[in-house]
Amino acid sequence: MYCPYCHHTDSRVLDSRVADDGLSIRRRRQCPVCERRFTTIEQMQLSVVKRSGVVEPFDRAKVVAGARSACKGRPVSDADLIRLGQLVEETLRAAGSCEVPSEDVGVAILKPLSDLDPIAYLRFASVYRHWETLDDFDAEIARLRVDAAAIS
Repeated sequence: MYCPYCHHTDSRVLDSRVADDGLSIRRRRQCPVCERRFTTIEQMQLSVVKRSGVVEPFDRAKVVAGARSACKGRPVSDADLIRLGQLVEETLRAAGSCEVPSEDVGVAILKPLSDLDPIAYLRFASVYRHWETLDDFDAEIARLRVDAAAIS
């Protein structure tokens, strides 16, 4: 780790702590040359592997944008969508893999979106799961009703 002050190529770790509910590590460091202290935060880089094989960094904003389009005209706030994006990212990181197929990102969106707004969930799922007939919608609505009755 380069010292941000004198640019020496090494530093000594003085303290390490888990941060962001286990999603990152905060390290307090000291440069052996100038003896100044600084903090680094280490976080796993999460990447998405698309169907075409292209790998790109995970972007929470894309998750929120997809959910936002499904929620258009629904009583869902921006704060709810931001929370959904955070839940999706936490779910993907909890899986422990640094490369996640785009399919898994879509699956991770479905449950929190279903909890947030069932209509938005149906909109998103109909595109994501490539429903083609009314029977597909009927089957999913019946499943949602059974789940709602079980919770009540």
